[in-house]
Amino acid sequence: MLGKIIGGIAGAKAANHMRGVNEGGGALLGIGAAALARRLGPVGLIAALAGGYAIKRYRDKQQRPARKPKVRPSAA
Repeated sequence: MLGKIIGGIAGAKAANHMRGVNEGGGALLGIGAAALARRLGPVGLIAALAGGYAIKRYRDKQQRPARKPKVRPSAA
């Protein structure tokens, strides 16, 4: 019970930093995350964190504009 309350509060606060999620939705996500963490255990939690980090890096890479190659002037 206490984990759900703390998860809800943390989710509501985290929703302030995310686009498209209001405080109520963030609270529900926090409650779900607390229940999921309890079911997964430490190994599953580490796997979920690693997967989330990989998805974040992939999305950041897709949103980054393509770099133009540097053109060096000829020495002639």
